[in-house]
Amino acid sequence: MMLSTAAKYHIGQVLRHRKHPFRGVVFDVDAMFSNTEEWYQNIPEEARPSKDQPFYHLLAENDQSYYVAYVSEQNLVPDETGEPMSHPDLPDLFGDFEDGVYPLQFQLN
Repeated sequence: MMLSTAAKYHIGQVLRHRKHPFRGVVFDVDAMFSNTEEWYQNIPEEARPSKDQPFYHLLAENDQSYYVAYVSEQNLVPDETGEPMSHPDLPDLFGDFEDGVYPLQFQLN
């Protein structure tokens, strides 16, 4: 039996984490968990999300740094600030921030 999981969020959308102080732009979505078991086991058991939900790859930022985050759907909410992000990798994947989202953009070199 195949699981049918629909992602709530989309590529280019700005989200924030429910519990941790960071925002991110979705650049990829996994229909269900597909990171390493080691990564999963490093999450404290009481905070460990279910694997059978969409997981999002985010270009993330907080007050201190820029990084890539891998976050379960249950731990994300839409960012309502309307503020653009400043992650340095954004121009490699996306066009200019417009109407609260980043349009996907492929640059041909």
